[in-house]
Amino acid sequence: KKMESKPSLLQKIIKFFIHLVSAQKSYPKSRKEPTMLKFIGLVGTNSKKSTNRQLLQYMQKHFADKAEIELIEIKDIPIFNKPSDMQVPEIVKEIAAKIEAADGVIIGTPEYDHSIPAVLMSALAWLSYGIYPLLGKPVMITGASYGTLGSSRAQLQLRQILDSPELKASVMPGSEFLLSHSLQAFDKNGDLIDLETIQKLDALFDDFRLFVKITEKLSSAQALLHQEAENFDWEKL
Repeated sequence: KKMESKPSLLQKIIKFFIHLVSAQKSYPKSRKEPTMLKFIGLVGTNSKKSTNRQLLQYMQKHFADKAEIELIEIKDIPIFNKPSDMQVPEIVKEIAAKIEAADGVIIGTPEYDHSIPAVLMSALAWLSYGIYPLLGKPVMITGASYGTLGSSRAQLQLRQILDSPELKASVMPGSEFLLSHSLQAFDKNGDLIDLETIQKLDALFDDFRLFVKITEKLSSAQALLHQEAENFDWEKL
């Protein structure tokens, strides 16, 4: 009998690569691509021209490959008047539904008299009046101002508001994005000019995406917190 020759080293290598290519072709069919995160960008002002809106618009464009950001205006929400029938306006219900469906919320706030604008305060009051879309929701805060401080005091106040019993949002800790001298911060295309500012925003946004993933895992007390928010009444304290 003629003895069969053993495959050479070259033949073994060729066979290995053929097997590897076949495996790679079949792998993507069963592999699930990561879903794009969806965020709501809440424009915290009713001003027609605002660098806070401009900053959120820049983030929407700049981070388009990392997340889908839908900007929502609050300028058409009526002033909160605490109706006795607990009915909230339809526009508030629509915004609440979008917040609930989103992975997180980015709130851009100006600063007036060391505080957030009245229109933003009113919107948050509606969004916690018998409805709880922000409960446990990851939140990132940004702020722009014409001066040096970049809405720092307004951001501090906003953190306190978002931690109130009826809201209980999960605000990303240890992070502030303060855009100072905002009238000079953008070019004619609406893009930030300063490289260090862009790098800081990039880093904070990456941290926020990670914070969203971590917050998803911290859901054990979610039902209890929701019940506490429903039962909370300042008049009964």
